[in-house]
Amino acid sequence: MRVALFATCLVDTVAPQVAMATARLLERLGHEVVVPAGQACCGQMHVNTGYRREAVPIVANHVRAFAGAEAVVSPSGSCVASIHHQQAMVLRRAGEEELAAEAEALAGRTYELSQFLVDVLGVTDVGAYYPHRVTYHPTCHSLRLLRVGDRPLQLLRAVRGLTLVELPAAEQCCGFGGTFSLKNADTSTAMLTDKMANVLSTHAEVCTAGDASCLMHIGGGLSRLRSGTRTVHLAEILASTEDAVSPQQTTRPAVSA
Repeated sequence: MRVALFATCLVDTVAPQVAMATARLLERLGHEVVVPAGQACCGQMHVNTGYRREAVPIVANHVRAFAGAEAVVSPSGSCVASIHHQQAMVLRRAGEEELAAEAEALAGRTYELSQFLVDVLGVTDVGAYYPHRVTYHPTCHSLRLLRVGDRPLQLLRAVRGLTLVELPAAEQCCGFGGTFSLKNADTSTAMLTDKMANVLSTHAEVCTAGDASCLMHIGGGLSRLRSGTRTVHLAEILASTEDAVSPQQTTRPAVSA
């Protein structure tokens, strides 16, 4: 299958190794990966903060960039949720009916990585090797909007050498929420504190998730605690093999004040 990779603007800026790991993984599974040059932001940030009119050209660009793609895969539950639940709505409200129909069709061919592997390819064992103690944080958009369920856990359980430990109160938000963490910093920090306490209670070496944004938030907090626990994106774990160097911290920790 010819797969178009939607890297997302956050991954491209903060954690490009996540996009590269996704491409390596899909190629290892026998698929051709293309990266459409015209891709940029999906428009989620603008829509979520009330700038729907400003989001229209951004969403239109995304739809045109991936037009004709057989399948689009992204290592971001958050951005894929935006593509599924926001893009057609934004275009339709702007009177762009034809483009909105294209957006709906594109959403039907767009998948978060674990969905694509499990539901489309029918694969849970991707041949990965990752000899570390790992806990998994299910991000809000992947859990509540995309309903990825236990697909990431199915994939992690099949990784050789990996010890998967359950995260207490896993479904609680980490407190990032995009601009929420900026506009409501105190609340966000309190939520992050709870999440970090639960992560550290597992004694995991690694906290993984399917969104670089949440990992950036959690990883920043853990680094400031000098906890020794790092964050690694699900794609990096699944792309790891015995002859590959284990990935290090997925995201750059936030700068301490």
